[in-house]
Amino acid sequence: MRRRALRKRRYNMSDSKHTATGRRKEAVARVIIKPGKGAISVNGRGVDEYFRRETLKMLIMQPLVSANCLDKFDIKVNVSGGGISGQAGAVRHGLARALARSGDAIKVVLRKEGFLTRDSRMKERKKFGQKGARRKFQFTKR
Repeated sequence: MRRRALRKRRYNMSDSKHTATGRRKEAVARVIIKPGKGAISVNGRGVDEYFRRETLKMLIMQPLVSANCLDKFDIKVNVSGGGISGQAGAVRHGLARALARSGDAIKVVLRKEGFLTRDSRMKERKKFGQKGARRKFQFTKR
């Protein structure tokens, strides 16, 4: 009986905070969402200050817009590793996972949009006897 009550409480939006981890390339983002007015901080700074390009800000906001939760949650993100674009992708993935934990109806929408799927593309390793992953050393015929 107690277990069922805890499970119901876990998915209630107004009760508690939800955490999730998002990954993209070499970047890892730890996301914490709790009910609030829509404030977003990334590594202790504002989202506009951390991600200066508009495309990256739009990328991060996509799960919030599709779930219609722009002003419902305060979001705190700790992101490290990789470049700025990979970090934005990791934040998006982590945010979508945290939102999915907040409610089943939101999870269905995010799954349909494809935000819960991890982008598995990584940098290909350099091979021995070659200059890079695909590039060969210059060939001289004579």
